[in-house]
Amino acid sequence: MREPLYKTRRVAPEAAGFNERCSRVNDFIVMTEACSNVYLIETPEGGILINSGMGFEAPVIHHNLKRFSNVPVKYLITTQGHVDHVGGVQYFRDQFPGLRYIATAENEEHQNYDARLQPFRGARSAFRFQDDFIQVFTKYAQAGYTDINAQDRPTPDITFEQRHEFSLGGLELVLLAVPGAETNDSLIVWLPQHDTIFTGNLFGCAFGHFPNLVTIRGDRYRDALTCAAAAQTVMDLKPQRLLYGHHEPIDGADIIKAELTAYRDAVVYVHDEVVKGMNAGKDLHTLQQEITLPPQCEVGQGYGKVSWGVRAIWENYAGWFKHESTTELYSVPQKSVHTELVRLAGAQQLIASAREKRDADRLEEALHLLDIVLSAEPENAEAKLLSVQVHQTLLADAADFAHTGNFWLTGWLENQVKLLQGGETAPLSFK
Repeated sequence: MREPLYKTRRVAPEAAGFNERCSRVNDFIVMTEACSNVYLIETPEGGILINSGMGFEAPVIHHNLKRFSNVPVKYLITTQGHVDHVGGVQYFRDQFPGLRYIATAENEEHQNYDARLQPFRGARSAFRFQDDFIQVFTKYAQAGYTDINAQDRPTPDITFEQRHEFSLGGLELVLLAVPGAETNDSLIVWLPQHDTIFTGNLFGCAFGHFPNLVTIRGDRYRDALTCAAAAQTVMDLKPQRLLYGHHEPIDGADIIKAELTAYRDAVVYVHDEVVKGMNAGKDLHTLQQEITLPPQCEVGQGYGKVSWGVRAIWENYAGWFKHESTTELYSVPQKSVHTELVRLAGAQQLIASAREKRDADRLEEALHLLDIVLSAEPENAEAKLLSVQVHQTLLADAADFAHTGNFWLTGWLENQVKLLQGGETAPLSFK
């Protein structure tokens, strides 16, 4: 039985820090960790940069890379159009005049999509990243970096549909457009002479984990079978070294194959079980509670969760109408009657029932009742205190969930505790 890689690796991404988490991978590749890793490939005729980080990170990334290499950068490739990959492109254009930026033909659509929803995403991502970024910018200021570089929304110089090949200084590069677990515009960079592949976030943030088929910050659904096909594409190349979007490289053909097989099979298994359950007439919540991974498909759940994946697959196929209530077809939400429910049942009775649910470890049911009370009486101190206690219990469970804890769930629960105790969450902005 294989020992899954996720048990020995970090989950959470971290923004670039001066002189932190930067190293030489081999005699011609330098890596610096950031919100998404940036790699510098050196050749006798110049360098190739893979990804550029967020705009605010770009000067820090450049500083870190210069500790190991002064090769002039000739090309910059982004493995996808997310803001943590494209944000520093203009900064590096300014540092290396004549630099040419390469991306897939889908890059423009994805950047437009991200830009269209920037205020929405900034508000909905803040619960997870606000405190982390406050610490990052504090450290930057302490290092004398206060004139923060702007976020870029770049236009590629070179785009391609499916495959793009070129060479520099005797190094051959093959770029393949492969939609994956985060965007439709993702690509992989294959170095056939070295059996080395750069996958970015093709498999999601944390390698060896179930993918986030839809993020709780709000995003498009990501197709499960597309994720599985991406894993197969990489496996077919038989890489000896895999460098991805977060944390350290993975070396060894056998371990890479084993991890990708488990990932592929886990996604296919969950997909097929959801489809089977849908066709058998099972409701969504039943499937979320019933579907678990068999041992041979064990992957982490530190970024995505199987139960979330079940829902994403169900809704990606069937949409928003669950066929459970006529009210789903109309615009008035259930919370519109919460005040009436509290008047009829009494806030104290509902809180008492919620406390009984909490004591019986039926925490989600307790929250349903407390949500009704707090919707009608937002400042009900007794309901807020009990809700804090329930959230803290859920947080303790989430921190240990599936060995690593879950990055998004712990962030959400921590922020809910803060809000219930009177704190605030400010939207993020990286203009």
